[in-house]
Amino acid sequence: MKIRAQALLFDNDGTLVSSLDSVDRCWARWAQEYGITEEFGRVELHGRPAAEIVADLLPAGLVPEALARIEALEVEDVPRGGARLLPGTRDLLDALPAERWAVVTSATRRLAEARLDAVGILPKTMVTADEITRGKPDPEPYLRAARELGVDPARCVVFEDAPAGLAAGRAAGMTTVALTTTHTAEELRADLVVRDLSALSVLVSADGVEISVRG
Repeated sequence: MKIRAQALLFDNDGTLVSSLDSVDRCWARWAQEYGITEEFGRVELHGRPAAEIVADLLPAGLVPEALARIEALEVEDVPRGGARLLPGTRDLLDALPAERWAVVTSATRRLAEARLDAVGILPKTMVTADEITRGKPDPEPYLRAARELGVDPARCVVFEDAPAGLAAGRAAGMTTVALTTTHTAEELRADLVVRDLSALSVLVSADGVEISVRG
């Protein structure tokens, strides 16, 4: 299978880097600090903006302070192994011109930059949770990335590991590629499902990018 596109849009956590251990560690501590460990145990964390999670768990008056606290915990955890490259990330990104790809993440810019900097990834274009009004599964983050790259959404490919992110890509009218790094293939609805980015190769030309599944 070959997919042709003008731009590639990557989720970060679970797609380019793994920060699952850090997320679990920091949010568990955060929930304990706020005395909501029981309620927290019923919440889906992955692929959702922190603002949405916090608003679901705490009264509105506590949300700003609680958001700042979880961001601080996660940023402080990065040097302790809070981010590591997933297979295939380096090779695939190194093959792409800077103007052909972007990172689209549910993390804040401060946290996203901390994690990406830790693994040596410096995207020219990045859309973060604090720059949008509606997060995934709304298409706004991916539509904004396409606009910043100057590419028709229909000519973009979204790479995601979470159902909410894939739903955002579909709603934006983009081709979707799912990675089974955090969910099973049965949980992921996409045009193509692969284990991680190491299963893919890219060929860049003046016309765009051709994505192929490695034999």
